[in-house]
Amino acid sequence: MTAAPTVTSPPSSAVQLSFVVPAFNEEALLPACLAAIRAEIDRSGVQAEVIVVNNASTDRTPEVAASTPGVTLVNEPVKSLVAARRAGYEAAQGVLIANIDADTQIPVGWIDHVMTGFQRDTSLVAYSGPYDYYDVPLHVRYMARAFYAIGFCTYAFNKHVLGVGSMIQGGNFVVKRAALEQAGGFSDTFQFYGEDTDIARRMSRVGNVDFTWKLMARSSGRRLRGDGVFMTALRYSTNYIWATFFRKPFTSAWNDYR
Repeated sequence: MTAAPTVTSPPSSAVQLSFVVPAFNEEALLPACLAAIRAEIDRSGVQAEVIVVNNASTDRTPEVAASTPGVTLVNEPVKSLVAARRAGYEAAQGVLIANIDADTQIPVGWIDHVMTGFQRDTSLVAYSGPYDYYDVPLHVRYMARAFYAIGFCTYAFNKHVLGVGSMIQGGNFVVKRAALEQAGGFSDTFQFYGEDTDIARRMSRVGNVDFTWKLMARSSGRRLRGDGVFMTALRYSTNYIWATFFRKPFTSAWNDYR
């Protein structure tokens, strides 16, 4: 029987927005992620909390998180991105849950776009945007932009023509807590690949799921370097199709690049 996640947290108050940051061996990149989130919270004035989910790390990730002011540390012993997201979600108190990966940095104005988007469209249940890969060569960044452009066209066709779901970028998306509960929460069918597409598909039955270039975030391109641009695109595209039409991942294993 799996041990339940343990939680240590500072005092809290009414929360509008909860940041959930899953982290497996992220001692190197986690500080920059948390600093960007903290700066945005301070700049925007939105009542928010930050939760780091230590997902079976063997490095100093939990120490880094615990020593960061204002951060709630959750320990999830089952090594799984979906399990980590669920553990953070269960510890969160916000009406909106922002899922940000530990190698990702949100830019200035990110919270403003989120709050405005949900205020403007009351049917909006999930909001997401692409990545700008900051640590890869310029030609790789352009290739990634082209891939997103193709993905956006596919998303628009599936959403508005076929009516078979939507698209979100795992590691850079925000959901309404109540809508995620209504959609069935996080699915154990997915552990890594396809988890974001599965959430987008199920939440699109509850309300509007929007993918916008306005919500772009900076992220590490370490997976592009490790797996290669072509293989990364192939894996994500195939799993997008499988999660959308077959409701399961095509790829059950993944490589961790740290």
